[in-house]
Parts: sequence; C-alpha cells; structure tokens
Amino acid sequence: MRLERGIVAGLVLFLTAGTTTAQSTRLIKQSDYESRLRGLWLGECIANWTGLRTEASRTSPPFFTDADWGTQPTGAHGPIVFVTEQNPWRADDDTDIEYVYTHLVRVDATNELSPAQIRDGWIEHINRSIWVSNKSARTLMDRGVTPPGTAYGVANPNWLMIDAQLTTEIFGALAPGMPHEALRFAARPIATTAGSHAAMASRFFALLYSSAPVAPRSLSPHEKNLWLIERARAFMPEGSKAAGIVDFVRADALANPDQDDWESTRDKIYARYQRDATINGFRYRGWYESSINFATAIMALIYGQGDYKRTIQIGTLSGWDSDNPTATLGGLLGLLNGEQWVRDAFPDKTISSLYWATATRDNLPDWTPTEAGEDRFDLLAARMIPMVERTILDAGGLVDDSRGQWLLAPVPAVPVNSLDPNWREWLASANRSVRAGGGVVTATTNIVGAPWGCQCSGVPACIANGYELDWSGLEPGESGRVQFSSRITTPTPGAVLQLTVEYSLPVNARTIRFIEGDQWADADEGGWFDTLSVEIRVAGVWSSLPAQTTQSESLDPARPFQTIEWRLPLTVAGVTGVRIRGPVGGSWGYATCLELDALDDTPTPWATFDLNLDGVVDIEDLYFWRDHPIDLNGDAVASSDDLVFLEAAARWRELDDMSFLRR
Repeated sequence: MRLERGIVAGLVLFLTAGTTTAQSTRLIKQSDYESRLRGLWLGECIANWTGLRTEASRTSPPFFTDADWGTQPTGAHGPIVFVTEQNPWRADDDTDIEYVYTHLVRVDATNELSPAQIRDGWIEHINRSIWVSNKSARTLMDRGVTPPGTAYGVANPNWLMIDAQLTTEIFGALAPGMPHEALRFAARPIATTAGSHAAMASRFFALLYSSAPVAPRSLSPHEKNLWLIERARAFMPEGSKAAGIVDFVRADALANPDQDDWESTRDKIYARYQRDATINGFRYRGWYESSINFATAIMALIYGQGDYKRTIQIGTLSGWDSDNPTATLGGLLGLLNGEQWVRDAFPDKTISSLYWATATRDNLPDWTPTEAGEDRFDLLAARMIPMVERTILDAGGLVDDSRGQWLLAPVPAVPVNSLDPNWREWLASANRSVRAGGGVVTATTNIVGAPWGCQCSGVPACIANGYELDWSGLEPGESGRVQFSSRITTPTPGAVLQLTVEYSLPVNARTIRFIEGDQWADADEGGWFDTLSVEIRVAGVWSSLPAQTTQSESLDPARPFQTIEWRLPLTVAGVTGVRIRGPVGGSWGYATCLELDALDDTPTPWATFDLNLDGVVDIEDLYFWRDHPIDLNGDAVASSDDLVFLEAAARWRELDDMSFLRR
C-alpha cells in the first residue's frame, strides 16, 4: 500500500506525545562512515607506533608516569613522544593482520570467513613479523590445522595471550550498530589464536568498534566511552575473568577523585593481576598476556575521557605490551570521531595517509603504484564500504546509494548472550548442560592408554570435560590442557578403539561433535582413526545415525585437531549417550581425542522491520508496534526511539528528507 505521510506522522506524534526523542544514530551517511574508517586506520597507526616506544619497557615497578612523557628513560625505545612522521605508515601486527582480513573479506566476498579461508589467507599473506599465539597458530596452519583448532589449549600454548585483541577489532567496524553481526564475523578470526577469557577480551573490542558509530550524540566524549564500555560489558558472562577486569578497573577509575591520577589504578592492576595474581585466583602469564593488557586498555579509555592524545599518552605509559591496547584505542577513537578529528589533535603536523603493507605482509595488491607503500587510507576505507553495506542488507537494514545513506538493521530483541554464537554453542553442549542440571557425564574407553608426553592422557574423562568449548570465562586450569590418547607401551596397529560419553539425564541432540587431538608421523606414528562409525543411545538402545545424516568433513590423517560434526536430519530427543568406534591409524596404532559431545540446536536470533510478517514494511507495522512495543535499536528498551526508527524503514523509499530521525 502507498503510505500516507500525514497518517504515519500523525501516528508517530500520537505515540510519542509527551516524549523527547533522542537524535537517532541508526541513520548513517556513507560519506560520514568513510571518514570514520579513515580515522580508524590513521588513529590506529599513530597510536601503534607511539605505543611501541615503550613496549615491554616496564612490566613491573618502577613504572612510567606522566613525568616520563617527552623524555627518553632507560628501557624506552626512543623518546616517549607521539609518532606522526612516518610516510608511508609501516605495517605492524597491530594493523597488518586486520589489513589482511579486510583483503580476504573483499576477495572471498564474505564478511564471515570460513576456517579454510582464514588458514589459506594466513599462509598466503602472514609469514613474517608474527609472535606468540599468532606464531603458534601460523605453525599449526602449515600442518593443515584450521580455526578453532589453532587456538585449542592443547594445540596452542599461547592461547591466553593478547594476540586476538589486536587483530580482530576490524570486524566490529564492518557491523556498525549490529553487535550480533560483529560477534558472528569475529568469532572465527578470534578463535584462530585465542580461547576462554582472552577470546572474551577480544570480542569486547569488536563490540566497542561495532557500537562506536551509534553512540548517542548527546553524550560528552567521556560519557560516550562509558556508554561503549557498558554496552560491551553486557555481553560478558557474570563471574568471568574478563568481566571482572572491566568491573574492577571501571570502579576504581570512576571512584578516583583525581582523574589525572591514572597511575594509581595502573598500580592496582599490577597488584591484582600480577603481583598477587595467585592469591586472587588468577595466573599472570607474562607481559604480553591478554588480561593485564586488557585491564590497561579499559583504564586508558576511561582516564583518557575521549581525548585522543591523552588516551594514547596513558596507554603508552601504562607498561607491559603498551603498543597493543594503545593501537586498539586509537582505532576506536578514530572510528568514533572521524579522520579530521584525529588530524585536528596534531594541528602542527602533516600526517601521511599512505600505508606500507608489504613491510611485514606478503602477496598483497599495490593500490598506489605511483606512490610509496601499497595503499592509502581513503582507498582502503572506500573498499570497506561495500563490506559494511553487505552487512546492513544481509541483516535486514536498508541502503540507498543514490542518496548515500544507510538505515542500520534492527537488533534482535533477545538477551544479549543469545546474540553471541560462542555462548549459544556452549549452551547447546550436552557435556555442559547435563552437569549444569545436576547430572553426571561419564566417559569410557575400551583401550586405556599409557600417559606419555605431549599432554597425552590415557584416562578418557578429558574427552567430556567441555574444556575446548567452555564459555564461562573462568581462569582455566592447566590440568584441562590434555588430550586422550589410546597409545599403549607396545604398538597396536589397526586396533579398534571405542570412545563413549554417557549422560545420566536425557538430552536433545541435533549434532554429534568429535574434536580430534594431535597426530605424529615420527617413530610414534599415529594419533588418528582410519574410519569412524557413530552411534547414539535412546531408551537404552544404541543405534547408528540416520541415513540422512551429513558429515562436515572427512577424516584426514595429515591434519591434526580436526573438528568433525555429524548433523542429524532432525533433533533426536531422549539421548543418553554418544559413542564413536573405528580402527586406529599409524604404525604404532592409536588415536587421540579432545572432546566428544552431543549438541542441541539453538536458534540464531533474527530481527526485522516487518513486525506483522506480511512481507512488506508499512504503516501496518507501525500500528503493530503500538500494540506490541519491541526494542528495535538494541538499547534494551522499547521506546519512542524504536518507533521513529521503524517509521524511517517504512518511509525509506518515499522520502528524500529523513530529518524527522533527528528530531
């Protein structure tokens, strides 16, 4: 039906009478977002190279203080000043892995990269200037391992380090105001190098980037930062280490009567998460770990109060892996405020927009053949715009290229944990849900292996401990970093191994998941099954899987840490056990396993402007909202703001003037 402008306006006025509608941030100009993306890259580069002046210089007292700014104290890598003169900006791991991801998203034409696309992309482009968990993951990729296998605790000893926190924020920028999409896009890249609370910290930054473009314009810069922190904190499980870090730092910083005394909060971070970590139930893992650097990032964001230079100054002086949190915050503030805002912080400087990607990365296009480096931030931002528009359209938003404006997609009106694919997967796990319901999960095997090196245990309990899937975010114990192995003291080539997981409470199962452990091709050759059969138990009877079951991938004796799933045609209720059986491979003859689990389906949340589901977005949806108010913009409140947002969707193709969105 054709919308009558007066009817729609009258309805909105009727429903919003007596209210003050906040200026909507869900209508975005494409040109404005390009400026934000340019600001992201420029802000990140300045902050990255400024922070590098103090990287690892102070990892315990005496720390730097404000008095050290502008000097060159012992241990610093040059004078502690803002770095603005590079031309072109040299790539570093704080920017270049994100740069590679944007390249992969473009060439693979998807914002949600597959495990194989990530592995192949890393092998093609990321071979130098990588350290810690990035290096561990890259080594595993040469063995054919794909995410999340590259970040399992058994496979990657650096899985709780900072790496994912500095390589994956960009996925939040591809999903402005759409946290559910940001989390979906970032999930596998984060799982390339991080797990547990380190993954949660990484997702926190992706959420900050996603929320930055929709921060309320009426707030002060400091208030916007606190608003962003609150939005991202809502996605963290209560009791998780990452959530505790946010709460601890935020409470201490906001209670401090001297907002220039950031050093006192930094000293408390040191005491809680390093000096007294064991007493407080934590483990300090080194100056490049996730946790302590996550804490300093939150600290610098709060004390910086939205001022670019002050935020980067605090981050640089903080200590530990100082360039990484600082670069992330520089990018965030650039995305929040735009390129010119970053440049205005340095009015006496001429700052380059050129980027030298192949200083550290391989086989990338040269977008500036007549200029230094291979790219410019304006060209890079322009290439990212189609990626953002793809997100908006796929999620149910609206794009009008002729007018250069976007109406962001609605956010599903569900608890925030439902928007997190990691959380939904953990909830779906029978190994978790049975224990949560007071039941017992029992793992058995017909071959009890002999414990040996490489974190191998012959005791099968580890195949059902939920360690690899755990999304509680608690400090993980090292005892969980173990894999089952059926290897005994003498070779048994071709032996038939059976692994069984039984549940004292019945569960629903739609997917059976087997996570393999490591493999070896040396004198102890083995670690894999040659073939596998899978069965489930219902009403006390073991049965083969239905004929229509699909298998995610084939067993590959050349690829360790495979995740293989059997997808049932329908959900099966009353399942009390799963088991796998097959001959083992290799001349020694044994197989390994990290986890065997049954998973239920958890629906992916979806939102739409078509509230009455009649196939069109029109005035009838406005009337439907009047009778059934719903939160559409993700602020957890069904208010007049949502109605104005819905009105814009209903009138999208009819009006050139969207000024009513800014009343």
